Amino acid sequence: MTSQVSSTAEQADGAHVGEQRSFGDGGTDKEIRRLDRVIIRFAGDSGDGMQLTGDRFTSETASFGNDLSTLPNFPAEIRAPAGTLPGVSSFQLHFADHDILTPGDAPDVLVAMNPAALKANLADVPHGAEIIVNTDEFTKRPMAKVGYATSPLEDGSLEAYRVHPVPLTTLTIEALKDFGLSRKEAERSKNMFALGLLSWMYHRPTEGTEKFLAAKFAKKPDIAKANVAAFRAGWNFGETTEDFAVSYEVAPATTAFPTGTYRNISGNLALSYGLVAAGRQADLPVYLGSYPITPASDILHELSKHKNFGVRTFQAEDEIAGIGAALGAAFGGSLAVTTTSGPGVALKSETIGLAVSLELPLLIVDIQRGGPSTGLPTKTEQADLLQAMYGRNGEAPVPIVAPKTPADCFDAALDAARIALTYRTPVFLLSDGYLANGSEPWRIPEVEELPDLRVQFATGPNHTLADGTEVFWPYKRDEQTLARPWAVPGTPGLEHRIGGIEKQDGTGNISYDPANHDFMVRTRQAKVAGIEVPDLEVDDPAGADTLVLGWGSTYGPITAAVRRVRGAGQRIAQAHLRHLNPFPKNLGEVLARYDKVIVPEMNLGQLATLLRAEFLVDARSYNQVSGMPFKAEQLAEVFKEAIND
Repeated sequence: MTSQVSSTAEQADGAHVGEQRSFGDGGTDKEIRRLDRVIIRFAGDSGDGMQLTGDRFTSETASFGNDLSTLPNFPAEIRAPAGTLPGVSSFQLHFADHDILTPGDAPDVLVAMNPAALKANLADVPHGAEIIVNTDEFTKRPMAKVGYATSPLEDGSLEAYRVHPVPLTTLTIEALKDFGLSRKEAERSKNMFALGLLSWMYHRPTEGTEKFLAAKFAKKPDIAKANVAAFRAGWNFGETTEDFAVSYEVAPATTAFPTGTYRNISGNLALSYGLVAAGRQADLPVYLGSYPITPASDILHELSKHKNFGVRTFQAEDEIAGIGAALGAAFGGSLAVTTTSGPGVALKSETIGLAVSLELPLLIVDIQRGGPSTGLPTKTEQADLLQAMYGRNGEAPVPIVAPKTPADCFDAALDAARIALTYRTPVFLLSDGYLANGSEPWRIPEVEELPDLRVQFATGPNHTLADGTEVFWPYKRDEQTLARPWAVPGTPGLEHRIGGIEKQDGTGNISYDPANHDFMVRTRQAKVAGIEVPDLEVDDPAGADTLVLGWGSTYGPITAAVRRVRGAGQRIAQAHLRHLNPFPKNLGEVLARYDKVIVPEMNLGQLATLLRAEFLVDARSYNQVSGMPFKAEQLAEVFKEAIND
């Protein structure tokens, strides 16, 4: 998260109860309990607006000053069959008065809009948790769709939970009876009723949501007023009903964040802003050549809004055209980007190899998802690492950068741009669906904190022949970086060949000479191997024998699990890789210091394979490919077993 201060507060998944107090208002006398953190999950049909509901609750929570982490989870189908288990959409939010790292292992509160939502999520809900159920949907047909022979609200199967039966649909329709809406139109606002109820329960601000609704439905003011009315009705229901005798406070996380201006941000939005910032810091136009694909499409949508910052977006007819246009823009002097997911990387592989041969800066943003083939479009995975490392013909090395949190996507984009521009190379930026759709607080950086990415284009001859003639050699390299000059087309005297056929060292002429090819292959590899990346930092306060090494989005669950293990009195070290090609220069020395190295990954052991091959270390893989992120408690048990082994 935004603060890396070690804490033992994330020891369990349930809400922690602190101070209790009561207040009286208009005849009501309801207890208020103070908690240090809460995990809420909204669940319903994909058409019930659960993502919007969760997003609004998140926005108000961020404005209140809590630390937070979210996990949206939705079907791949645009509109899955209503009332079915595959059609359930959910949004989980973990918020706290201290530094947290994950969306939480299990919800303290489940809001279930129908029987399918209840059945799909009940296994994750711990006994004693609260369940708010829309009783209007628990009729014979919806229950039969998901295999309920009897109503779980009546057969005693929910006795282990604190169940709040609420006729959300009926109450919403009643609240909107004076708005002249049809029953179907009124029903659509039941998510706002639920949002109002939860906002009352956890003392969330309301002004932002009301302004949001007014803006969202500005062209339909009656609908805007109806949604606001439903939202307020949900708040008032919580205030007046006897079923909710307790509300909760989670104070702002005043000590979790360094001083600054914060906003809630998702990974894809942070990555988009990072690309815009990189263009400004490089003083180059940004060009995105892309083809829409889940979960990367948000970046195309966002960058298309920023023409005023010199960003040009091109929605191509396919993946190959998208990267081809981007590489052409790189040749023309732009900061070029192409965005995709795993299936698109496969299609782009030939052009990535061409970029390696041309030695031009190009950012390939891969928002990984479940595979192979079309796989799980809306679920997360880390299984494209070896594809990014080796998925091209010939020896075609490409640097790889991986962000660790949603907010870190901003910094990772700047870092990837630095490498591409400095070393004249394509660069992989490996995010994933968990980071892309998840969100957390982000401190907006000051402009002076951003790196200077400006580059010098070639402007004239750079080589003198034996006869004294001055010429331009497109493959004459910088002695330190091994980067070739970047010549903008149209610059007088700098005309040169481009293409995929092997180039002669220096001149760039076509060459089939075996010795030259061997030299060029080794030079391109040496250029990538020599990229400057920071040394790997190790968090080891107690001199542990066991190291946990992760990369990408596993950072949050790993760190939360490490805190739990240390809180239980055991010693364990942690390190996290941002740069996967080249590895940090001290990685081998770090690995050699520990008797045991554990590598949790959301694949079948791809980083572990690379570590074994490169450093001959007996890295222990712990793998999960369920389409969902690791849970902290799950990893904590694995780490404890490894320490005691």
